[in-house]
Amino acid sequence: MTTTLPTADRSAAHPAHDAPVRDPGPVRDPGPVREPTGAPEQRRLLTRLSRLARLTRLARLTRLARRTWLARLARLAPTDLRVLRLYLFTRLGLCVVAYCTAWLAPAGSDAGTPAPWLSRWEQWDWVHYQHIAQYGYFGPFPGLDPASDNRVAFFPGLPFLLRAVHTLIADWAVAGLLISLVSGAVAVVALARIAGQDRRDGALVGRRGGAPADRRDGALAGRRAASFLLLSPAAVFLAAGYTESLFLAFALPSWLAARNRNWPAAGVLAALATTTRISGLFLAAAIAVECVLVRDGCPGHGRWRTRWRGRWRALPWCALPAVPAAAYTAYLHANTGDWSAWKHAQERGWNRSFHTPAEAFRNTWRNAFDHLQTTGYAWEFQLELAAMAVGVLLLSVLLLRRRWPEAVYIGLNLWALGTSYWYLSIPRATLLWWPLWTGLAHWSLRRTWVKEAYVGTAAPLMAVLAVTFTSGHWSG
Repeated sequence: MTTTLPTADRSAAHPAHDAPVRDPGPVRDPGPVREPTGAPEQRRLLTRLSRLARLTRLARLTRLARRTWLARLARLAPTDLRVLRLYLFTRLGLCVVAYCTAWLAPAGSDAGTPAPWLSRWEQWDWVHYQHIAQYGYFGPFPGLDPASDNRVAFFPGLPFLLRAVHTLIADWAVAGLLISLVSGAVAVVALARIAGQDRRDGALVGRRGGAPADRRDGALAGRRAASFLLLSPAAVFLAAGYTESLFLAFALPSWLAARNRNWPAAGVLAALATTTRISGLFLAAAIAVECVLVRDGCPGHGRWRTRWRGRWRALPWCALPAVPAAAYTAYLHANTGDWSAWKHAQERGWNRSFHTPAEAFRNTWRNAFDHLQTTGYAWEFQLELAAMAVGVLLLSVLLLRRRWPEAVYIGLNLWALGTSYWYLSIPRATLLWWPLWTGLAHWSLRRTWVKEAYVGTAAPLMAVLAVTFTSGHWSG
């Protein structure tokens, strides 16, 4: 049964269809709109509310970021704090060494005034980094000798960061020391975590791996590795305005990310490391090998995985560090017309032309012992030989332990350093060999005399090289 509404009711129910449309007439100009009373207060209130909303969203993103791997890396454990405490004490000791050399080795032998403390850190390669940051790679500067201008031999990472920090800190030397101080702190914490993780995983215990150690052993291994690095003979370069600290601040977290299978983070950090040194490409090769040799169980050990698809997806991240090197090469070519401008600068300034390993060894030996150099330089060449021997021994151990990624990294370093006219800056390069420091730490846990022997021999050499560098002599 259907009920029909009256006409009036239908009009009320559907006014849009039944009611007549009334002509509103001509539109009147309302005139200027007057702002209601209290409008500025309302706008300020709305601005505050929008800021609060943005802060709320930022807080949510921050809470989300805390769950990521990079945020977990940034949390400081008690072991990290102990490592940082040792780091600060060793920095204080190097500052004391610089103060002493300012009095003991001023500018002149009969000087009655000590040299400025900051001038003790403005030595050798630091001058090149400052000139690049201040004038660029091709800009003239006072006292420039075009024949000896080899600024392009240095990668742009440190000069670029130095230029940025200089906008806040006027003194170039202070800016460089601050960069190394912060970078070194990041590096030693990352090194301690790598050593601790390797110890807990049993990665370097025994010839083919061993039983995982407990957390206390991992923490002790981390502190030992950081201590051995900070007391190494060339440790003064971790405090000076050089690239070693900045490189390690990127390279060691990159390797730690690779060990935890975070390939994007590993690739990005390795690319940042490559902006500072060519060694970043060697790190990328090690990460690629680690990616290919992914196994079940502990990182780097166990049965082979069959998930090749995931490995192929990760390999482009391993190739990312080649981008900064390629970009820098293209930049030099655009300004010089030479695709090998970096290599040629290395050859002009430091005799890094290619020679066979046997030729490089003979040339270094002759300069160390055949009285071809002054005693200071001859002693440095003896250190070069000793550092190369340590590197070869380390590579042999890594190969015997089947630590293929680390062996690739050390092998490429040794090939690059051992195929020039002579050995040069190898003691300084040992700072970048993290398998050396983690291996010594694990060895010292099994043989108590290792720590005593290392500290007894390395710490005096560290003091000697610190005095040598801060007094203006060549020290690698």
